[in-house]
Amino acid sequence: MAGEATFPAPGTELTHILVVHDVERSTAWYRDVLGAELFREYGGTSAVFRFGAAWLLLATGGGPTEDKPDVTFDPPDPTRVSHSVTIRVDDCRAAYETLSARGAVFLTPPHDWGHEVRCFFRDPDGHLFEISEA
Repeated sequence: MAGEATFPAPGTELTHILVVHDVERSTAWYRDVLGAELFREYGGTSAVFRFGAAWLLLATGGGPTEDKPDVTFDPPDPTRVSHSVTIRVDDCRAAYETLSARGAVFLTPPHDWGHEVRCFFRDPDGHLFEISEA
């Protein structure tokens, strides 16, 4: 249609919002354990990270607002998952060793499924991360 905007526009970037209990604690974990680059902090309630080509926004929870009137942001229940983040790596076992040395706590060591080697770990609030070697 004439006049219709292109979406997504060239150069559009996606940011993952992760709701956390304690921004200071999570900032330290994402910087020191995961190795993400801290880009900006906002008054103790949120922090923005660059991780490879992705953006991560850590935000404290909160109730509905005018632009999301029926939505409450809550940290996850670590026993249930509705979202996880996969990080593709060249060597899952080497990444496992590096992240473990930095303080990441894995659910299990890397498991070889034949077509993929993978393992999972959580951030301090229970967000699930996977490292995967194809």
